[in-house]
Amino acid sequence: MKTTKYVQRLKMAFMSMLLLVGSMAQAENCSNRGVLDKRFCDENHDMVADAPKDPKNYKNPSTLVFTYTPVEDPAVYKDAFSDFQAYLSKVTGKKVIYYTVHSNAAEVEALRSGRLHIAGFSPGPTGYAVNLGGYVPIAVKGTSEGFQGYNLIVITRKDSSIKNISDIKGRIVAHTSISSNSGNLAPRALFPKLGVTPGLDYKVKYSGKHDQSIIGVATGDYDAAPVASDVFNRMSLKGTINKEDFRILFTSPLFPTSSFGYSSELEPKLAKKIEEAFSSYRFTPEMTKIFGGVDRFSPISYKKDWQVIRDIAHSTGVAYSDSGLKELAKRDAAKRAKKAAAAKKKN
Repeated sequence: MKTTKYVQRLKMAFMSMLLLVGSMAQAENCSNRGVLDKRFCDENHDMVADAPKDPKNYKNPSTLVFTYTPVEDPAVYKDAFSDFQAYLSKVTGKKVIYYTVHSNAAEVEALRSGRLHIAGFSPGPTGYAVNLGGYVPIAVKGTSEGFQGYNLIVITRKDSSIKNISDIKGRIVAHTSISSNSGNLAPRALFPKLGVTPGLDYKVKYSGKHDQSIIGVATGDYDAAPVASDVFNRMSLKGTINKEDFRILFTSPLFPTSSFGYSSELEPKLAKKIEEAFSSYRFTPEMTKIFGGVDRFSPISYKKDWQVIRDIAHSTGVAYSDSGLKELAKRDAAKRAKKAAAAKKKN
């Protein structure tokens, strides 16, 4: 038993060494990297990682692993994407499986380690995936008219005494997670201009997810919450909440929704097939209903369309760095432990 574990550790160490050697070799010939991790190059200056220069470093797995951001109940979206997975398998000629993740940090790490090949990342964590994991965003959900956007909205109960954004001073307000754009970063960047500073004018409590913030407001656990409008609308369509029970205090400009893309380390011909699958696929009626009327994946540019997200992150001191990801993972772990303790206490 001990011998087997020792051999496994040796194999892992050897693979890590090969990865490091490959990364160093690429770094030596890299004329531009921008803010990407040292493993990657960006010689066309599009702000995302190029494919490896040496074909020996291409990844062409027999099974492709796909996942969607853990913003809400993972099981719901595993079923929702089943038809797309089958289509992706048909176009690429590969088996495609769904890998459930329970935190944003875990999703980034899965991509970074090579265990995840194709994914949907929520807007905030997309930057971590790009800089640290070599993620190449190519699409967001949309229609023939363009990509789907969402707003940061601030909600409270309709029967609350809170009538406008300034009334949340001195209250308990739920933010979702540290990496979330609409659930944390955008409020911290935008609210001071409205005369309200998170953490100073009101107490911030992290709920973990947008749906938990919304339910928490409905049950009175929180006085108000900044959340993504698309999540709020989906929960209303599913009957999880009644929109009429809430008051919207603030609506931001439009942001892009979750990005979809793949690992830059995939073999270029395979990457092209993945792009083709996203471009040509049309949603099932069930997917269109779940995702608020969209029917396809619309092309996007990380450099152009994610500019507003990056600006908000930078204005709040967030860096898409290794230390930033470690802090994100630490907070994710603390929230999971707190949730587990609460569930244990309830039972």
